[in-house]
Amino acid sequence: MGYGLLAGAIAAEILATTSMKYSDGFSKLWPSLVTGAGYLIAFALLAQALKTLQVGTAYAIWSGVGTAAVATIGVLFLGETLSLAKVAGILLIVAGVAVLNLGGAH
Repeated sequence: MGYGLLAGAIAAEILATTSMKYSDGFSKLWPSLVTGAGYLIAFALLAQALKTLQVGTAYAIWSGVGTAAVATIGVLFLGETLSLAKVAGILLIVAGVAVLNLGGAH
């Protein structure tokens, strides 16, 4: 149950962060509303997930997966550049989340 809520929190955070790009500094109504709602949902789901998950592990997964996903979306759909440093950073984030989960941190 906790990991399902965490997955929902991650999806909402990714949607909110991506929508923020389209809000043009919160000057466009609908992307701005999606940003606000997405973050509200993300934090609500994260709070519920923390009822059963350890905060360190849950937050690392939430922020790490969200960061890696938003960076990937930026490259694939928003025309952001892909560098060796960006690829290495994303891979390190994914590796860190895997180590947390495999290392018994939950």
